[in-house]
Parts: sequence; C-alpha cells; structure tokens
Amino acid sequence: MKHKNNFDLVVCGGGHAGVEAALIASRLGSSVCIVTLDRLAIGRMSCNPAIGGLAKGQIVKEIDVLGGVMGVATDISGLQFKILNKSKGKSVWSPRAQVDKRVYERFISSTINDNRHITVVEGEVVNLRVVGERVAGVVLRDGRSLSSSAVVVTCGTFLSGLIHIGQKKIRAGRMGESGAEGITESLVSLGFRTGRLKTGTPPRLDLSSINLDLCDIALGDDKPSPFSYRTKNFKPPNSPCHTTKTNDSCKSIIEENLIKSPMFSGDVSGVGPRYCPSIEDKISRFAHHDSHLLYLEPEWKNSDQIYLNGFSTSLPEPIQLKALREIPAFENVKFFRPGYAIEYDFFPPSQLKASLETKSVSGLFFAGQINGTSGYEEAAAQGLVAGINANSFIKNKEPIILKRSNSYIGVLIDDLITKDTDEPYRMFTSRAEYRILLRYSNAHSRLSHHSVGRSLVSKKASQIIKNILKVQESIVRELKNKIEPNKINGLLLKKGEAPIQKSASLHDLLKRPKVTIGDLGSFFIDKIKPGKDVKPFFDEILVEVESIIKYSGYIKRQKDQVERLQKQEKLIIPKNTNYYEIKSISSEAQEKLSLVKPETLGQATRVSGVTPADISVLSVAFSGR
Repeated sequence: MKHKNNFDLVVCGGGHAGVEAALIASRLGSSVCIVTLDRLAIGRMSCNPAIGGLAKGQIVKEIDVLGGVMGVATDISGLQFKILNKSKGKSVWSPRAQVDKRVYERFISSTINDNRHITVVEGEVVNLRVVGERVAGVVLRDGRSLSSSAVVVTCGTFLSGLIHIGQKKIRAGRMGESGAEGITESLVSLGFRTGRLKTGTPPRLDLSSINLDLCDIALGDDKPSPFSYRTKNFKPPNSPCHTTKTNDSCKSIIEENLIKSPMFSGDVSGVGPRYCPSIEDKISRFAHHDSHLLYLEPEWKNSDQIYLNGFSTSLPEPIQLKALREIPAFENVKFFRPGYAIEYDFFPPSQLKASLETKSVSGLFFAGQINGTSGYEEAAAQGLVAGINANSFIKNKEPIILKRSNSYIGVLIDDLITKDTDEPYRMFTSRAEYRILLRYSNAHSRLSHHSVGRSLVSKKASQIIKNILKVQESIVRELKNKIEPNKINGLLLKKGEAPIQKSASLHDLLKRPKVTIGDLGSFFIDKIKPGKDVKPFFDEILVEVESIIKYSGYIKRQKDQVERLQKQEKLIIPKNTNYYEIKSISSEAQEKLSLVKPETLGQATRVSGVTPADISVLSVAFSGR
C-alpha cells in the first residue's frame, strides 16, 4: 500500500463519472484517491430518479459490459423498468428504470468505501500539480498535496457553480452543497479554454398535497430484463409513476412572467440544453402546443417527495407555485424544494484526445459535465473510459478507443472531441449513424472483446455473457428448421400474412413484417434450455434474434459502410500538422482543424465546417506519409 498522500490515480469528484473512473481503475490494479467535498454525497443522484432512456439505456448496457457499476446499482435500486420506443423498430428500443435514489446512493457509497484500493479524501481541489507537460497530482484548499501519476477531473456542475431562482443567486454546486472554486483558474493558467453552460431541475413536490386521482397511472413492464449481467434476484416491485399535463391557465402565467426567468432576463450567461428544455423554453419555443406532459416520479420507494419531470424551471418560487396550482391535480400543491437553474464552468472537449486525456497535459483526463455533457449516463460512460485509460497511461499500455460503429459511448466521445460542444450535450439514438448495429440487446456481443481482453469484468461475468451468446446461437439454429403449411398457415392468416404452399423455415417466416418471434415461440421455445444465469435475459435474447433476422439487410449494409470508412479511421494525422500551410483547404477548415487537432482522417471528416473537398486534399496530403 502506498503512502496516504501518494497514489497512482487521483479522481476529483465523487459523482457518476468519478465513481466509475475510480472503481474501474482500482479493479485494474491502480491505487486510487477520490477527492470529494462531501463523502456522504458520493454517487448522489442530484436530478431525476431514473437511469436509462432513449439511447441512454444503450449506454448503461455498454457501461455494464465494460465493467462499470451503473447497471448493477440500477437493478438493485429499481422501482420499475420499461422499454421505450416500442412503437418503432427494435434497433431503437431503449431500457429505462425508475430508481430509489436512497438505495442507489447507499449501494454506490458502500461499494466505494468497501474497496481497499480506494481512499476517499474530503476536501476541495484548488490546483493541479504539473511537472513539465505531465500531471503530478493535486493541491487541496487546506494546503495538502496529493501526488499521483494521473488525474481524472469529474467536477460536474460544481466548477464555479451558481444557482438561479428568479433573481435570487446562490453560490453552490447543487442545492445545499458548496461549489468548487480554483480548478477553473488552475486549468486556465495551463492554457485550457473554458466556457459557461446551464442546466436546470424541476421542483420537488409534497405527495400529500397532490390529488393523484386526477392523474394517469404509469407502470413499468410486467417482465423486464435487468441492465446488468451481474445482477441476481432481479424482482423489481413495479411501483407506479403518474402523469398529468399543463393547461392554458398554467401556460398564461408562465408567459406573463418569462422576464422574471433568469434565462430570459439575461442574468444567465450559460447556454442551456436544447433537448431537455425548461418549461419556460417549452412555452416560448413551442407556443402552438396547448399542453406539455408532466411525469410525477417518486424519489424513493414510498417516497413523500415527487420529482416533477418536464417542469424544469428557474422562475421565482411564488410563480412556480402559482402556475402549477392551475393544474387540477396540483390545486393545493406544496414544495419541498423549488426548481432552479445552475450555471457552471466547462472546458470545450475539443481539447481532449479520443482517450479523454487532455492534449496539452499528459496523464490528465476530463470526464462528465466538465466536458459539456448532460445526464448521469453520459457522465458515467466518460468516467469509465477515463478510468480505464488513466490506468493504461500509468502502466504504459494502449488506451481503449471506442468507435462510432461499435458503441453509443464511441459516438458520445467522438462527437465531443470533434464538434466542440457549445451547449449541454445529451445522447439520442439519432446521433448514431450506425444505430441499427448499436442495439440495446447486443451490447455484449459488440463490446465483450474489450472487457475480456482487458479483464474489465470478472471471469464469472464473462462466462454469463458467453452463455447468453450460446443460447442466442441455439435459437438461431432452431429457427432454421422448416415447418409444414398445415402447422403455420392458421397463424399466418390470423396475422394478415399470405399462407405458404410448401414447407418453409421459421427464419424466413420471421422476416415477414407482421410475424414476431413471440408468434413462433411454440415451435421452438421448449427446445431451448437456458441456464439459471441466462433466464433473466431470455426475453432480451429473443428481441436480439428477431432484430438480427428482420434487419439482416440493413445490418449488412451498415457493416459494409463501416468497413469502407475504416480506411479513413486508420489514416493517422501527424500531431504537429500546420493546417494553415495546406493552402488547398478552405480557411474555415484550416481554423476548425487547428482548433480540434483530429488524430485521424476519420475524425477530420466529422469536424464542423470541414467539407468533402477538404478531406480529399487531406487524404492526398497524408496518405504518402
């Protein structure tokens, strides 16, 4: 064990990014120190009590395959689980869970505290120690100095955090928690560019003041699958959520008071999330909508505190109450806490490599909202990658670089480092051009070679993944069996499909639009014998098999596209390239490429402002090197 002030890795922050970075690095053999303002806040869910969602659910599945803890924590704390996007193709189905925040946080905290390779230090990092161009540790506000070979900065919204409630301003990283001052200045002194972003949170309502009889009930799926391959005894209670809507009266009050919102008065300089707008933004941008859906989400099991998803706001508290009380279910509503907006510093992620290591300081990694992202899942994914790669840096190993073609995490990181975020980044399925390949049900087959090759997961977890793939293969084999017309035509006619005249394989029948794998189950299910470890994922396996068969043409097409583009990804651009000396590319391309400094020609193609003509010139310029 190393001296208490000397570690392999220091992680600044104990949120979702910091937790994943610390745990995976410790698993890989690094001694880790987490520096946090409050050790009781490690793993805290500061916003909504939910994990997963559109594209985010895929990220959680990927995190799990790569050895992260978010999926396990979600399964343990989950109140209800649901597959979203079921009205669309299975390639964009996404799992989501309502969770008990208290159980989630307790599990994460105990996992950190029980890890003998992780030391938790309560304190505030105010400076980074850099020797030459390499990080050497951190300095705390109380004067303590911690030495390390690598540092991961995961400060969330705490960097110069400023809360807004109407005209009221509070210096804080979260409500009731002080912000972090000093790291921004330290990084700026090292030459890093910084900016300001904004996010928000809705009010927390007193359940006893809500008339749930005037709301619609919202339950999860009856037979959900867990997120994690390591989960045992998965029996979520399927606790109810509820929904209601805003109305004209509520809308009018918000419209009349828009100037009192700091976002509209000019008090907030940071840019807010386009795809997770405040209620003020919704009313302003979508004025033609008569109402907006609101979700009443309990913060823990049997909670008296309700998270009002869909009503993020920074209006003065009396205005928030007045507007909500126009909704019948909220006629007598009371707050535990009003909604608020928070501004914070971030560092444009074009300053990072694909490994999430900074380009200018070796051994220094950024992960989470410091990179301009929004969301637990996006933060955890970055923390996991940063932790793996920090450990690789310490041990002089090659970093893990995830691709757009094999993961949503790869899409996330590539978007960040090439597109230079100027607003909070949130993941959606539409951001992934190869989303047919990136199904929630095939995360294990896409990424398990990384986890097995780098020992990111236990041998037991690896075996479960292998067993799942074996069962999947056995189902595919069974579906190749042929069936006689007299046994299947009744079903086909009932589904509105043409009957067959001669025997046909179940595989070919499943390609028909109206036929599902569930329809064919009686012909093969009894022949499949999944083990105890595979049973929780059996429905998910069926989804994957059906996707493979129904989308086979699209899958092949996208795989061909990926193969063609691999040539560009393999073409390395020299680090010292002076784009202003390449006269045949546009001036905008010269400027953007000089800022981003892409590592490969493939990355260069995704830099905003770089045209196909510019890429042709670069291809010629670098192909001979």
